[in-house]
Amino acid sequence: MTKSLVVFGAGPGVGRAIARRYGKEGYDVVLVARRRGPLEEFAAQLSADGVTAHVVPADLSRPGDVPALAARIRSAVGDPTALYYGPSPADPEFTPAVSLTAARLHSLVPLTLDTLLAVVAEFLPPMLARGDGALLTAQGAAAVEGRAGMSGWPPLLAAQRNYLQSLSAEVSARGVYVGRLYIGARITGTPFDAAFRASGQPEATFPAADPADLADLLWTMHADRQPEESVVPQW
Repeated sequence: MTKSLVVFGAGPGVGRAIARRYGKEGYDVVLVARRRGPLEEFAAQLSADGVTAHVVPADLSRPGDVPALAARIRSAVGDPTALYYGPSPADPEFTPAVSLTAARLHSLVPLTLDTLLAVVAEFLPPMLARGDGALLTAQGAAAVEGRAGMSGWPPLLAAQRNYLQSLSAEVSARGVYVGRLYIGARITGTPFDAAFRASGQPEATFPAADPADLADLLWTMHADRQPEESVVPQW
């Protein structure tokens, strides 16, 4: 059976690096994000490297669309072997906790939590039935430890982390791996990294990480069933 990975959030950064890394290991890859054009361009790059890639555009802030999205994924690769869930909101900027509003928090819930749970509801049962599968994520280390001026999205990532910890405790003995990587660095090649560089702040104030290195780390965690959570670098 051909192994397959669905990348939910195949934008610049870790999502694309994960697609490349798993493609290198012989996985077919399904790319999911909002805009078809960039997905098709990246899929062509993967194909040139010998990776079978499928493009499935979707708005992951719409959890009600997940059943139809799952059907499109299954038409391409069947029930996938592994899932990577790492979409980011259109405006992921940090908000000071003193000015965080309920409206801001609620606007990020569908993408961060609701769609993730809908995706798990679709694809976890087949993984459990065959006793094999993986759910992977890579998020900012602000989900692990709150810091001044860095609220907004991170409280919901912390809730996502708690859910994935519980899920891991329930399914790991049944053959499904839940890998969680939390990154205390800016990811090179992303819009956030470009904005940081343009701001003129000293590079040393916010360390950088290469997405290919992070993808290698997540692959190692998965392949070796190593501890299911890592924070790099330490805060």
